[in-house]
Amino acid sequence: MINFKKLLKSFSYAFYGIDYALNSDQNLTIHLLAAIIVIAAGIILQVKPYEMGLLCLTILFVITTEMINTALEKTVDLVTKEHRIEAKIAKDISSGMVLISAIGAVIIGLLIFIPYLTR
Repeated sequence: MINFKKLLKSFSYAFYGIDYALNSDQNLTIHLLAAIIVIAAGIILQVKPYEMGLLCLTILFVITTEMINTALEKTVDLVTKEHRIEAKIAKDISSGMVLISAIGAVIIGLLIFIPYLTR
């Protein structure tokens, strides 16, 4: 049997996490602004539905990696306050994950938008 009170509480935790990430992570705000621009460009240029779907999936991937990065950084900060090379490496790898996903998003965006911009 589904416990709706417990389910609603779990959603409230999730929304709190999203709110916290939005208010504490400057890079997430930048990604969201870029996402709004990309979606608007897709609508204006009338990209095909499957291309818009690919853009949206790519946006969700970048936002998800940014939130994972934030969670990992907070976890590392919880584990140790002292400067340790292992903590730095974990944070750097996590940031690298976001960078790779963002570069991939730019490439996908260019592959989709260039044909529309050159016609």
